[in-house]
Amino acid sequence: MVRIRFQKVGRPHTPHFRLVVIDRRKSRDAACLEVLGHYHPQNTSDKITIDSDRLRYWLSTGAQPTGSASTVLKKAGLLATSES
Repeated sequence: MVRIRFQKVGRPHTPHFRLVVIDRRKSRDAACLEVLGHYHPQNTSDKITIDSDRLRYWLSTGAQPTGSASTVLKKAGLLATSES
């Protein structure tokens, strides 16, 4: 199964994350299938940059976002919220 999750990059105390598509059995820093975008939580402007076309493609092929990735994608308006 393929997951959409964050890969930590950057210096200590200044976290930056890549949003990547990766096999769920691989470690956090393993080679990914594709980089979809970047997330900078401490930046006030341009916190998230994502290629929405590629995100839709991977979601259509069955890739599942992790909990933290889906939260950030919902806040960015790129993932539909579930109404129950």
